[in-house]
Amino acid sequence: MTTENPRFQHDFCLKGVQLKNRLAVAPMTRVSASVEGLPSQAMLDYYQRFALGGFGLVISEGLYTDQAFSQGYLNQPGLTEDAHARGWSGITEALHDEGTKMFAQLMHAGALSQGNRFRNHTVGPSAVQPKGEQMHFYHGEGRYPVPVAMSEVEIAEVIEGFAQSASRAVRLGGFDGIEIHGANGYLLDQFLTEGTNTRTDRWGGNAAKRMALHVDVVTAVKRELAGIAPVGIRISQGKVNDFTSKWSGAEADAKAIFSALAEAEVDFIHVTDFEAWQPAFPSGRDSFLTLARRYAPGVAIIANGNLHSVERTDEALINGADIVAFGRGALANPDLPKLFGRRLAPRPFDASILGPIANIKDSERKLATPFEPV
Repeated sequence: MTTENPRFQHDFCLKGVQLKNRLAVAPMTRVSASVEGLPSQAMLDYYQRFALGGFGLVISEGLYTDQAFSQGYLNQPGLTEDAHARGWSGITEALHDEGTKMFAQLMHAGALSQGNRFRNHTVGPSAVQPKGEQMHFYHGEGRYPVPVAMSEVEIAEVIEGFAQSASRAVRLGGFDGIEIHGANGYLLDQFLTEGTNTRTDRWGGNAAKRMALHVDVVTAVKRELAGIAPVGIRISQGKVNDFTSKWSGAEADAKAIFSALAEAEVDFIHVTDFEAWQPAFPSGRDSFLTLARRYAPGVAIIANGNLHSVERTDEALINGADIVAFGRGALANPDLPKLFGRRLAPRPFDASILGPIANIKDSERKLATPFEPV
């Protein structure tokens, strides 16, 4: 690395939110809230570590958005009532005290729900059983059930749930921005995916038509917030239950999807892939990040996907990312910005931290002495 002032150390203004650097913590489900969905002391300690470690932005784990079908996991935090949002205010304030901003990720699990205290069955765009099996480290067991195809009323309730949860997050919870979870096989992604969306109404069809729910949720959230906070969305091809999934239309689908989000005036797109620098499709040479930049040219881009070195991070920023987000890399290195700043190699990720249940462990509640093993 020859650059004396690496790009990741530059500040960045994301639609009025000033970030001290280009390094972010990606959303990661940790099932450590109360049964009722309220944030815990363990969660405050856990998130505060990333701020103490120097990250410019932290994106929360997925927060469920209604008291119907959105909850995906037992002990998942929610944003369905004012008490939920106010419970986050202490966490956002702790991060703000360290100069770190925090965005709330809003999530509806849809057919991948495996723990919902409000309902006994799941819903999705169509009555198609999801691939794979539920995740044991999130209290799951066995195959996912066949969901009930959603009605127009239920889809409208989903959109309203996102909008109202976003309002609570910003106005009561102190969050600086909103990330809509449109990725990884959850409800919005189920509408986008051919195999799980066989509808023949206005929610089904080609890739552009299957983007309708993404666009309507973005529009509703932006309308509700009226410009007081940035609104973005996470997009992926891979899913928690179908890791190797690819869009069948390859770059043509990428064009339709990213263009639709740009036309909806989303403020940022968070793209995630297993290795962010690799070609997005077997038949092409361009990465997912490159395609997002090409077809959403005026939109800020967050890149995620094994970018666990100064060189990979700066390469992503050169290739079109505005911010680079870390999941496993941040878990192993809550002080990653400080390590990068001193050109020290990150600690390797230990997968045992997510087992037997992926809740926050005691070892994650205190930042180790800087530059020492966690």
